[in-house]
Amino acid sequence: MLAKMMNAVRQHEFGGPEVLIYEEAPVPELTAGEVLVRVHAVGINPPDWYLREGLKMLPPEWRPHVAMPIILGTDVSGVVEAMAEDVKGFAVGEEVYSMVKFPSGLAGQSRAYAEFVSVPSSQIARKPAGIDHVHAAGAPMALLTAWQFLIEQGHTEPNPLQPDQHKPLPLEGKTVLINGAAGGVGHFAVQLAKWKGAHVIAVASGKHEAILRDLGVDEFIDYTKTPPGDVVRAVDLVLDAVGGPAASRFLKTLKRGGALFPVFPLGFNGREEAAKLGVTVSATQVQSSGAQLEEVGRLLDAGTLRVIIDSTFPLAEARKAHERAADGHIQGKLVMTIA
Repeated sequence: MLAKMMNAVRQHEFGGPEVLIYEEAPVPELTAGEVLVRVHAVGINPPDWYLREGLKMLPPEWRPHVAMPIILGTDVSGVVEAMAEDVKGFAVGEEVYSMVKFPSGLAGQSRAYAEFVSVPSSQIARKPAGIDHVHAAGAPMALLTAWQFLIEQGHTEPNPLQPDQHKPLPLEGKTVLINGAAGGVGHFAVQLAKWKGAHVIAVASGKHEAILRDLGVDEFIDYTKTPPGDVVRAVDLVLDAVGGPAASRFLKTLKRGGALFPVFPLGFNGREEAAKLGVTVSATQVQSSGAQLEEVGRLLDAGTLRVIIDSTFPLAEARKAHERAADGHIQGKLVMTIA
C-alpha cells in the first residue's frame, strides 16, 4: 500500500532560500500515463531559484499564476514505485531518471524536491547503469539543454523570441567557443562538442581550468584575466551558457556565417548588429524528453559523457543548497540526496 504522506521541500511565499521549508506533503496521485518515482536524488537548476523568487526574470505578461504552496525542481533519479494501468515499458523497482514536466510545470507542477514525484511516462528513461543516482540526477536539464542546442532539438515548440526554429549546426572540424564552460550546461556542451569533433575553446574562471582540460578542451580562457573578445576571432559557433544582455559581446569573435547560441536569450539586444555581421543568433527552450534521455544515457553509461558534481546536500538542507547556488562559480552540478 502506498504511503499517503511524504517529506518534501515546499514554499508558501516567494523569496530567498529561507522560504524553502522541509515538511510533510501529500504523496502525488497518479493520473493516466504517469509513473510514481521514489526519488533518491534531485538535481538543482536555475529555473528552481527563478521560480523560488517569483519568476522576476520573465516579463510580467509571461509569468504564470502560481498557487502556493509549491514544490520546486525538475531533475530526479530514483526507482519506479507504481504506475498507472495504461503505462507500458517500465517495471516497479526499475531505476529511472527524468526531467519532470518542463517547461509545462514551470509554475510549480514538476514537484521534484520530494520523496515521491509523479512523471509522465514519456519523460522517463532508464537510469544509466554505469552511474549512481547522484550523477544521474545531475544530468537531465543541463544535458538536455546542451543536446537540444548542439545536437538535436528533438521538438518543434516555438521560441517566442525568434520567428524560426532553432537548428543545431554540424560540429565536426568547427571551432566552438563555450562561455560558462564549467557550469551545468557548459561542461556538457564541452563534452558534446568534443565528441562531435570540434575544436573547443572554453571560457571560465581560472579555478576551473584543470577540470575543463581534463574534459578535453583545446584552449582555455580565464575571463577574469583576459576578455575573450580581445583574443578570439573567426570562430564558427559560440554557445553562451550564461546568456542575457552580455551575450552580444561575443559577436565580434565570430566569422561571417557563424552562429551565436545564447542559452538564456532574454535581454539579448544584439540581433541588429548580428545581422550586419552575417551572424545567426538562435536559441531554443529545453523540453522534457524520455527518448533523448535514453539516448544520452547510453553516452553516460559508456563514460563518453561525465557528470561533474560540485557538491551535494540532504534534501532537508535545500536552503543551504540554494545558498551555494547563489554564491556562483559552480563547477558542474548541485544535487540533493534522499536517504
